[in-house]
Amino acid sequence: MEACAVVAVRIGRRSESAPKVQEVLTRHGCIIMARMGIHELSCQEEGLVVLVVCGTEAERAALLDELRVVPSVTVRAMEL
Repeated sequence: MEACAVVAVRIGRRSESAPKVQEVLTRHGCIIMARMGIHELSCQEEGLVVLVVCGTEAERAALLDELRVVPSVTVRAMEL
């Protein structure tokens, strides 16, 4: 069954990790309903991406698992 979640992705070392995060998001674009990005948190080289994802549990888990293996990336999700 499809469900939705809000996902926060904190990206440390943005110049290194952001391209890899973008690749993952592109691969899973069909389940991403909304995306908001904030670059350079606190004047540091960190960024934050907030997503609304809707899909099956397996689809959502695949996205989160791929994001979690990117160096300097922290992921938190809240099911809706």
